[in-house]
Amino acid sequence: MNSIKWLFLQTQIITNWRQLVSKCLLLLVCLFFISMQPALAGIKDDRYDGNIFVIYAGNGSLVPSKETLAQNLAQHKPAIVTFYVDDSRDCKQYAPVVSEVQAFYGRAAEVIPIGVDTILADKTYQPTEPGYYYSGSVPQVVVFDQSGKVVLNEKGQVPFEKIDDKLREVFDLLPRSESVELKRRSPKQFSSQLEDQ
Repeated sequence: MNSIKWLFLQTQIITNWRQLVSKCLLLLVCLFFISMQPALAGIKDDRYDGNIFVIYAGNGSLVPSKETLAQNLAQHKPAIVTFYVDDSRDCKQYAPVVSEVQAFYGRAAEVIPIGVDTILADKTYQPTEPGYYYSGSVPQVVVFDQSGKVVLNEKGQVPFEKIDDKLREVFDLLPRSESVELKRRSPKQFSSQLEDQ
């Protein structure tokens, strides 16, 4: 009889123990979900959310850039250098403009976004180093022609049209007032032309 009582008592202890463990785990899971903070990413704040070109411009191909400024100047290729900080409201709002510049001029000119946090402090810089052109404010856009001459150096959110005007001069294109508006083809339009052939 004692062995039956002992077996019954042991079974009851194991059952109570399992219930206690499962309740504790459930409590921990609930506390975990309650304590989680929502994502606080926003284009109108100065919080760090990650790479601004990926998050706000939908363009992960910009960072890291394919070439450095020194490599690009040595190849005598036009360049658009953009100085930015990932936790700046102005830079977040400006990221789509940089992506638009790359969409239209990315094959003919190198778009080089430079996080100002990566510029090493130095007393003097060479003309092939980004620090030579950085003026201490973000966003900042510097456009170089084929010879490495600066044709545009502006602070703030420079409109696409202003950058486009300078690049039209660099590439000897018609001014915007005399040419048709630049438009990208939709993938459907492109594929339908291939089907006709």
